[in-house]
Amino acid sequence: MTTIFPIRLERALSKLYAAFSDGSLHPGCCTACAVGTICDNKDMWKHMTDAHGSLILNYVGKVNEAFGKRFYGYLPSELLQIEAVFLRACGYELPISRCSIKPTNPQGDAVMFNGMRAVIHYLCELDEVQDVMDIQEQFLSATAEKRTLNNI
Repeated sequence: MTTIFPIRLERALSKLYAAFSDGSLHPGCCTACAVGTICDNKDMWKHMTDAHGSLILNYVGKVNEAFGKRFYGYLPSELLQIEAVFLRACGYELPISRCSIKPTNPQGDAVMFNGMRAVIHYLCELDEVQDVMDIQEQFLSATAEKRTLNNI
């Protein structure tokens, strides 16, 4: 059983997995966070808002959104939402400021896994695809399919 994913989802998943695996994923760096990673380690996305972790588009973000401009397949509002999901799952209080609550070890394995897991779940929701990390559902589905094939 293979699933065909939208190209933007497949690319984003590949980039996030590679960054998680090699340890380059970092919530405090605009080129190494979830959205920075999806955007090929570029920081252009941060110019769409005035505060890291904010969901509010600034003038630049609103103009790009109004024209339907997509960056790596995602609208500016989607990029901000992806980043907010990542930061919240990593333990940040949003939007990030000097006084915000932050994780004590932002690059800890558990922190990074929780952040990546939340982003993957959200990306799958955006593209209306079953969560690729929902192993239990995949296992049950594969088992049911196998039973059906054996009964034929």
